[in-house]
Amino acid sequence: METDVSTEAFPYLTRLDILYATGEVIDVRALVAANSHPWYNQTLCRVNQSVVRLGVVQGEYHWHKHDAEDEFFYVVSGHFLIDLEDRVIDLQPGQGFVVHKGLLHRPRAPEKTVILMVENAGIVPTGDA
Repeated sequence: METDVSTEAFPYLTRLDILYATGEVIDVRALVAANSHPWYNQTLCRVNQSVVRLGVVQGEYHWHKHDAEDEFFYVVSGHFLIDLEDRVIDLQPGQGFVVHKGLLHRPRAPEKTVILMVENAGIVPTGDA
């Protein structure tokens, strides 16, 4: 079952369906090549109680937080910034960062950037209301 999160308030293409089952080869390059949306997220697989998501992003996400879950971001290619209230985390390919639960943050990418995210399977990507 495919679940997309996309509203006028949040103009992102977020697919929460699990695309690959355990034991399947995950072809990240093919997904990146097939995508043209400026802020695309696809859940790739489930690992225990977490999911691994692919992001192909450019531009800004909105300020938000997750009250009960941490988020891990890993940059595959491009340039990824995470604005925090007191600093900016500047990530290059091969670098990652954990945003601690409850921390207000805004991800952004000044160029087309490919990231992997690891987070609790029940997280609401757009943040807690």
